[in-house]
Amino acid sequence: EEEEHSIEMHLPYIAHIMQGRDFTIVPIVVGNTSPAIEKQVGELLAPFAADPANFFVVSSDFCHWGARFRYQRYKQEDGPIHASIEQLDRRGMALIEKQDIPAFDSYLRETQNTICGRHPIGVLLNMLAASQLHAEISFTRYAQSSPCQRMTDSSVSYASAVVNVSDRPASEPAPADVTASGQLHS
Repeated sequence: EEEEHSIEMHLPYIAHIMQGRDFTIVPIVVGNTSPAIEKQVGELLAPFAADPANFFVVSSDFCHWGARFRYQRYKQEDGPIHASIEQLDRRGMALIEKQDIPAFDSYLRETQNTICGRHPIGVLLNMLAASQLHAEISFTRYAQSSPCQRMTDSSVSYASAVVNVSDRPASEPAPADVTASGQLHS
């Protein structure tokens, strides 16, 4: 694991958004763990997810590709290297949006994608599942630091997502004429 730095990246944005409001930050650093621990931590955090006074920020880059990251998975049928990386990332992003925990775990084992925040993402997914709230995850942006063309190139992928939560139970379908709303957890 690399030295943790995600909170340093988010504090300026949080301070800007929360300007003029009293708030407390409770940093939770999730290291290299297992799906079983992710489930336990998610279950512990579920009651806090149900409280609309709480706001969660979960941080992760996506694929770290290149020799310097010791990861160079490339499927030529996907086109140029950068397109193959995007296909790889978007496959994981789709599983996160579906909140399919077993499939996301399987994807990580199969691809070995170097998503540095895979464990915090696992905690988030388990927290949402245990909360029994209706949650919709939507990715809003995707980018790569460099469009890799050659095996000597390197890149880090970035993706942004929001989680909209309503207090309607997860098992209850949304009314046809109402869009899901609620607090933002991401």
